[in-house]
Amino acid sequence: MTEPPQPYDVIVIGGGVNGAGVARDAAGRGARVLLLEQGDLAQGTSSASTKLIHGGLRYLEHYEFGLVREALKEREILWGIAPHIIRPMRFVLPYRSGLRPRWLLRLGLFLYDHLGGRKKLPATRSITLARHDAGGALQPQYVRGFEYSDGWVDDARLVLLNARDAADRGAKVRTRTRAERLRVENGLWVVEATGDKGQAYRFTGRSLVNAADPAVLDLLRRADAEPDYAMRLVRGSHIVVPGLFGHDYAYFFQLPDRRIFFAIPYEHDYTLIGTTDVDHQGTLEEVHASEEEIAYLCEGASEYFRQPVTPADVVWTYSGVRPLIEDGSGRPEAATRGYRIDIDTDEGAPLLTIYGGKITSYRHVAEHAVDELSDHLEAVSVKRWTATAPLPGGDFPLTGVLMLAMEIRRNHPFLPMTAAERIARAYGTDAFRWLGTARDWDGVGGEIAHGLSVAEVEWMMTREWARTTDDILWRRSKLGLRFTAGEVEKLAALVDARLPLPLPD
Repeated sequence: MTEPPQPYDVIVIGGGVNGAGVARDAAGRGARVLLLEQGDLAQGTSSASTKLIHGGLRYLEHYEFGLVREALKEREILWGIAPHIIRPMRFVLPYRSGLRPRWLLRLGLFLYDHLGGRKKLPATRSITLARHDAGGALQPQYVRGFEYSDGWVDDARLVLLNARDAADRGAKVRTRTRAERLRVENGLWVVEATGDKGQAYRFTGRSLVNAADPAVLDLLRRADAEPDYAMRLVRGSHIVVPGLFGHDYAYFFQLPDRRIFFAIPYEHDYTLIGTTDVDHQGTLEEVHASEEEIAYLCEGASEYFRQPVTPADVVWTYSGVRPLIEDGSGRPEAATRGYRIDIDTDEGAPLLTIYGGKITSYRHVAEHAVDELSDHLEAVSVKRWTATAPLPGGDFPLTGVLMLAMEIRRNHPFLPMTAAERIARAYGTDAFRWLGTARDWDGVGGEIAHGLSVAEVEWMMTREWARTTDDILWRRSKLGLRFTAGEVEKLAALVDARLPLPLPD
């Protein structure tokens, strides 16, 4: 067994967006931080979102005004600190006769524009679909609608960059390390953990943060603690199909059962459709879209697009389980997306538990959590800082990502423009750290496939905790949509040749 020479100030369990956000915030306030994740960073719910930084327009009809206001305030803050992985997007909401009336939609969008202090994003406007770029892909019965603003995010990289920044500020990040037993001894938390190769670890800390997301109650049981809230596990599934339109607008659609879903341009050549809201009854280890969910999304999309969508068109699906606070809502989609933070100091060592939340509010949740810890730990400063400090690679102007991509292409002319843009949107200015002075593929170790180089893979493995082809192709990037089986084997051989590696600093 190994044990650090002195206790950590904060041990965070859970490498999703809330856990990574707390680790970053606490490390930046001077705390000695350990982040434990039993799998890969963002392997669960935090890489299975609809990829939106948004206020949640639909929550207005459930009177969740505080939740919407909080999330709307975060949109432009997050865009400001991560302009490479977050970008504004315009959404088209067609009016559909027989559902919510036009005046109600307009009122909701008016509130949406004004609740959260919008400054940089354009306002809502009414549109005639026949004269709009997004109208041509829709069936002709949809005549009028609205266009409004929200944001898109690479959710898995949002988690990763928070963890990377935490580590750069002194935190220790251990992936593939499961916290098995948690107890308080002599005023300190003792965490006994197991690595993926059976290694045994023992860590001590002055406080413990439960950011285990869907497994939040299970972790409380391992700590012999009682939950303060009942949780409802709701599965959200998405499908990806070949592109249904050739413009940059996204769609917000209503269905007769009063549910909504989005259709979003995705990875240049695809359309992302989702999400569903279904109570999840199975385990958290294997979460998949059911045939019923896939059919539901296909049928919903076919009610709007001229081009029908069938299950045979689906090239990829993904699903995540959202841990929602049980508020007695009869329908999963009506359950609150708000969060609660509980801090228990009965045994002398604080146990802080995060219940619920949504990806847009993660920074605010983390800030709130570390504020609570600062009341109990002298090592944690009370000064807030995360609203203005850019995430790694995000130190460039809000609207400068395409200029950055062109600079990458100019300095490294062997890269196709599509690859240069993908790299800019993933790494921002950090791309130059692994591209170096390369003027051809040999300068980055050679191309594996689809613009992925050996140098990029090595960066992912040495700086971003990647250990498998799935880590690389589905979380660090979405190149899994393009890689053939043979190309995956070529990548796997490279990964195997580089292992074992020490954990990134």
